[in-house]
Amino acid sequence: MTTDTAIDSRIQVVLIDDDPHLRQALSQTLDLAGLKILPLSDATGLQARIERDWPGVIVSDIRMPGIDGLELLNQLHAHDPELPVLLITGHGDVPLAVQAMRAGAYDFLEKPFASDALLDSVRRALALRRLVLDNRSLRLELSDRQQLSTRLVGLSTPIQRLRDQIGALAATKADVLILGETGAGKEVVARALHDLSNRRAGPFVAINAGALAESVVESELFGHEPGAFTGAQKRRIGKFEFANGGTLFLDEIESMSMDVQVKLLRLLQERVVERLGGNQQIPLDIRVIAATKEDLRHAADQGRFRADLYYRLNVAPLRIPPLRERGEDALVLFQHFADAASLRHGLPRHELQPGHRAMLLRHTWPGNVRELQNAAERFALGLELELEGAAQANMPSSSGGLSEQVEAFERALIAAELTRPHSSVRSLAEALGVPRKTLHDKLRKHGLTFSGGGSDDNE
Repeated sequence: MTTDTAIDSRIQVVLIDDDPHLRQALSQTLDLAGLKILPLSDATGLQARIERDWPGVIVSDIRMPGIDGLELLNQLHAHDPELPVLLITGHGDVPLAVQAMRAGAYDFLEKPFASDALLDSVRRALALRRLVLDNRSLRLELSDRQQLSTRLVGLSTPIQRLRDQIGALAATKADVLILGETGAGKEVVARALHDLSNRRAGPFVAINAGALAESVVESELFGHEPGAFTGAQKRRIGKFEFANGGTLFLDEIESMSMDVQVKLLRLLQERVVERLGGNQQIPLDIRVIAATKEDLRHAADQGRFRADLYYRLNVAPLRIPPLRERGEDALVLFQHFADAASLRHGLPRHELQPGHRAMLLRHTWPGNVRELQNAAERFALGLELELEGAAQANMPSSSGGLSEQVEAFERALIAAELTRPHSSVRSLAEALGVPRKTLHDKLRKHGLTFSGGGSDDNE
């Protein structure tokens, strides 16, 4: 074997046999059946060429010079125990083949065998492989959803929509522009995009452009060579280059100077970086996630931000809803952060009282999730629950009549109770102090669903 490149995902069968006549005959059989095959004379280096989720199967002779079929089986299954390996054996090798089956081989064929027997075994192995990979994909998708639900806590429609958008974008190569107010969780979203992507093994480099002095921002981002400017005594690797193979998160992008914006635009278009004072163009394999709390289109109209950079970044925008638009999520998040703080400090868990819930629901949260998290920390420490500007925020909202406000408050209380562990509908109804039938009616009315333990509707 003369190459170490990965096996093409379109190849369905890798056929390994050192006998050229048998290899040619088996190749013709598989080819005539419409299967895409890769015939090889030996198994040297094969394990390194097969990626874990390669969708094909292996057909290999047992008796071969160098790596024999049994050793190949062990190598491949050390990397992926669910990869189907079919072994071809002579009559005298049947005991060895049985040993291989016990070691995890999918099947073995004793020479001489009919073409139909080979095709039947290969097709069944391919069907099994597809099922295995589908299950893996489903488990990964469920795991990703659980990760997102843990990181972006909430039941509201806006936060569910955001989780769906992150799930759709994470696996792509697209650069992303995150739009959100201060404290809304822009870095949390950026890290989720990285951790759910194919770049998760690479670096995640976060930098706040607004916190960098204008005199050092270019050096920090692009790096520099010795002598590039006064005081530049050694080569410096910039953040973009350091993030190669991973993700660079650039927050407060609106604060960047026009000169830096020009360089960023070129980097995004050409995927190369040039250190200050240098001439070498360094190719980059990175994903850039930018974030801003400003309306960049408005800033571009005012001449404070380059319009071409705005349009380059705005291909895949993600808007983080402010907490005031997320309704009952304030209760869910508050209890989540308070419980985490209690656990961290070794303190007993504090339950939110109705008065606390009313205060949290009516507050406008100018500091968004960051403000709420700080309030939850203080609450977990046993301090009085005080919110900045709460006297004004707790006044009844002027939007909607009394009945609309009561219904909204009722839905929020039920939704908050749904986030707590309940073994049955009965326990949920008891916690809310309503009959089960009334609870069912209210769940339907507000579009909520109980997803806890077993139902006791028929009791």
